[in-house]
Amino acid sequence: MNPYNLLRPALFTLDPETAHDATLTSLNTAYCLGLSRLIAQPKADPRTVMGITFPNPVGLAAGLDKNGDCINGLAALGFGFIEIGTITPRPQPGNPRPRLFRLPAAHAIINRMGFNNDGVEALVANVERAQFKGVLGINIGKNAVTPIENAADDYLICLRKVYAHASYVTVNISSPNTKNLRQLQGGDELDALLSQLKTEQEKLAQQHAKYVPLALKIAPDLDSEQIKQIASLLIKHRIDGVIASNTTLSREGVETLVHGSETGGLSGAPVRDKSTAVIRALATELQGALPIIGVGGILNGADALEKMQAGASLVQIYSGLIYRGQGLITECAAALKAK
Repeated sequence: MNPYNLLRPALFTLDPETAHDATLTSLNTAYCLGLSRLIAQPKADPRTVMGITFPNPVGLAAGLDKNGDCINGLAALGFGFIEIGTITPRPQPGNPRPRLFRLPAAHAIINRMGFNNDGVEALVANVERAQFKGVLGINIGKNAVTPIENAADDYLICLRKVYAHASYVTVNISSPNTKNLRQLQGGDELDALLSQLKTEQEKLAQQHAKYVPLALKIAPDLDSEQIKQIASLLIKHRIDGVIASNTTLSREGVETLVHGSETGGLSGAPVRDKSTAVIRALATELQGALPIIGVGGILNGADALEKMQAGASLVQIYSGLIYRGQGLITECAAALKAK
């Protein structure tokens, strides 16, 4: 029996954000006490993607550990890689509470967190303190007060700060909770942003004698022409990977549920098909030019396998972890073994 099934009812009596914080604290405590060693680990299943060897293809999506407070504890759960963030240059509180809502009947979550984080300097300090030596992705964004026309400045600040500490860096332009952010997915805006980021990446690679791949995280709410345009720009600028996808603005399937009309991004089971469709369309357009990391609505091993069959090289989970616990990691890893 999955022990998380015993703990989840108690956690679900708490406010979602309180439960989130308590869970991270508990994971850190378990790690410090050596209890993490009792957790069964997925069998080794290395995959080389973006020039990085991942111990297994199941990763943690950004958003759960925004500041890198719990890297050791989360890594001990058996992930093949951890992605922390989204981080911004300066600390910001995010949107007012309540801003996180469970929809248990749909195995879904709605959030409008708004990139709440302690700032890039705090994240770097946490990474430096962590004992984790595995694959670490760092997800970067822009501050809410930064005008959209100056967004590239924030991404460049974060890229410079985290470069030496990251296995790869993810550029988040797809959160629905920062005003106008998704505008950066448009052709001209994205072309200019990727050009600046690629130029900076090349400078940093020389400076640090280390090449750190860049990945772009996109939304599931894209039509075929937008996907085609994004794919073309990813290839043009030699971006190393693409993560599909972030949360959706759609409320299809949850309209009648408690909290179903809350504003923010919807994740969990309802976004599964939209995310998989974007992966499939991207794979068609990219034709193997760069890898896809699939995320969105993975609640079991079959969902993870579906993402891989659609064209993903790796997968990430987050909302499924809230509903299934650590068992989801080992289940997905087993389903993807030798796939």
